[in-house]
Amino acid sequence: MAYVTAADEDSAPTVLVVDNNPMSTRRLTEVFRVKEFHVVVCEDGDKAVDEYIRLDPELVVIALDIPSLDGHLAALEMREHGGEGRIVFVTPRRLASLAQDASHSAGAVAWLEKPISSAALDEVWEQVLGPIPEAPGLEDLDELYPEDRIKPEPDEGLMPLPPLPGMPALPLPTPAPLEAIVPIATVEPTAERTVETAPQDTPSPKRKGSAKWVLLVVLIAGAAFYWSEYGSPV
Repeated sequence: MAYVTAADEDSAPTVLVVDNNPMSTRRLTEVFRVKEFHVVVCEDGDKAVDEYIRLDPELVVIALDIPSLDGHLAALEMREHGGEGRIVFVTPRRLASLAQDASHSAGAVAWLEKPISSAALDEVWEQVLGPIPEAPGLEDLDELYPEDRIKPEPDEGLMPLPPLPGMPALPLPTPAPLEAIVPIATVEPTAERTVETAPQDTPSPKRKGSAKWVLLVVLIAGAAFYWSEYGSPV
C-alpha cells in the first residue's frame, strides 16, 4: 500500500517514507511537508523497491523492521537498481547497533532514532544532502537475499502446473468397451415359453374336452324335459 500527500509533484523533491507504524509515518510526513517535499508513504519492503524504481525519489527514509522484506535488504535492492536516491534509516533505540551496520552496508547517508523530530533531522541535514557513500553490502547481496526469496514476476495468464518432482507421469485411463461393462444376456426359448406366447384363440386339448362334456349334459337335459312333457317317442 502506498499513498502520497497533497504537494506539487512536478516541482517538489520526492521522499519515499517506508514504515508500517502509522504514528511514525504520520510524524515523518509532517516533518517533510515542512521541508516542502512531495511525500509518498509505503508500508512494506517489496512495495518500497517497486515504488523506488517507479518514482526515482531524491530521498528514502526507511525503517528496518518492516514486513515482507526488511529495510536493510530493501535498501540494498534500491542501491543495486541505481539512481541518486539518498537513504536514511529510522529505527527504535533497541536496534541502534543494527542501524549503524545497515547504514554502512547499504551506503545510507544517515540514520535516525525514533521518534523522529524536526530538530533531530536538522542536526543531520547537511549529512543527508552530502555525498552518497559506497554500498559494500552489494557484494554480499546474493547471500543476504537468496534467490528463493526474490518475488516472482507476475504471471501472464494461466499456466499449466509443472509435475511434482519425483512423480512419474501417469497415463490416462482408456475407456472399456461397452460389452465388457454390461454383458448382453441371451435367453434360449423353452417349451413353457412357447406355450405362454401361443395365440390365445388356439384352445388347449384340455379346454376342448370340457366343451364336449357341457354339450352332452345339455342334450340329456333337453331330452328329459321333452319326455316329461310329451312322453316317450316310442
